Amino acid sequence: MSALHRRGFLGLSGAAALFAAGCTGSVGGGAGQPQAPSNTLRLFTYEGDETIDRFKGRIAEFDAEAGLTTTVDSLPGSGAAVYPDKLRTELLGGKGPDVWRIWGGEIGRPFVTAKQAADLAPYYDRLGWNDRIDGNAVAGMTFDGVKAGVPLNAAALGAFYNRELLQKAKIDSDPQSYAELEEFNEKLVAAGITPAGLGGKYGWHIMRLFEYLLEHTAGPELHDQLLTGAASWDTPEVVEAFTLFKKWQDSGWVPEGALGLDPSDIEPAFIQGKTAYTITGPWIESGQIAASGKSPDEFGTFVLPTDQDQLRFSGFVEGYMLNARSGNLENAAKLLDFLARPETQKALQNPGATVAGAEPDPKTHPMAAQWAEYRKEHAFYTIQDQAFPKKEADQYFTVQSDILQGSISPAQAAKRMQEIVSAWAKG
Repeated sequence: MSALHRRGFLGLSGAAALFAAGCTGSVGGGAGQPQAPSNTLRLFTYEGDETIDRFKGRIAEFDAEAGLTTTVDSLPGSGAAVYPDKLRTELLGGKGPDVWRIWGGEIGRPFVTAKQAADLAPYYDRLGWNDRIDGNAVAGMTFDGVKAGVPLNAAALGAFYNRELLQKAKIDSDPQSYAELEEFNEKLVAAGITPAGLGGKYGWHIMRLFEYLLEHTAGPELHDQLLTGAASWDTPEVVEAFTLFKKWQDSGWVPEGALGLDPSDIEPAFIQGKTAYTITGPWIESGQIAASGKSPDEFGTFVLPTDQDQLRFSGFVEGYMLNARSGNLENAAKLLDFLARPETQKALQNPGATVAGAEPDPKTHPMAAQWAEYRKEHAFYTIQDQAFPKKEADQYFTVQSDILQGSISPAQAAKRMQEIVSAWAKG
């Protein structure tokens, strides 16, 4: 990766069982008191249903090797809109997991600020993680000098499409400009095909479209400044991005009723032949496409064109943190060390592995390998639900919803975003 900034996933039906499971593990005791060490660990994740068995299989392998028993609880479906709050509730209640999966940026930061996540610097030194894990990715989970996470995935987002549907619409090349992308969409609509499978439930999925449009209209420098509050959102470039955002809905380039669609339902629609493409990352290949039984050759991918001199795409890092109150930090660190092995990452088929020696095989995962090369050639811009803290991200999602419903204008949306971001930046 040439550049990776410090800044969602894949419902909620298992939440009750999850909280019951939260009473197990090796973290607890009185407020602020770690529990005595034991031979059990609890890991909380948002692993998708299509990959959870594969993940649990690797954890069972670790348990056999280490002589431990690890419980894996997963909450897939709602991504950054719900998962961090569930985790925070557990930690505040004193029943949190020993290990948890989390995104970097402003999603991961609060757990470090609250001193709930352990400082992993000693383990980086002792276990050699500095030599094994991409340094740019490590920076994405380092907060005010504290190495609080082990980033095992560096993700990049682009368009993933169904070749058969593009052929039906007589499309024989990837769009090279934003104007060509609009023509691409129009050809699909004319052929009776919904172009972009994006859902608005929880906000983060359709956000991928708006952040791309903002990169197109604002360009890299202004886009980055907007995400930190260093520049005003009340500008023509932001108004133009919101105008295009509404145009995508009004032109039928996203599904009818997109705001109410669950991402876990609409994202794989291109695999099922119901939409032409979606905006996602290469995990779709090892997850949804593999689960469908279809060949990767039936699909393709491209970087969304921005018309900017510097071509960038949305990206983020994610990995694992350890509970600072766990009585089992040493065993938990052993688990992270196991997950950070190249052979483990290969077995997990992680398309964005940050571990040296775990790069995707182009013969079995051609699209993931293609994106591994893209990550070397191009910089990321920060995915927006990691650029903002949870409160501001939720407010941002409300603005998205309001503009698509027509209750505010693009100019009003830009002003509202400026109010949201400036208040956060001042704080």
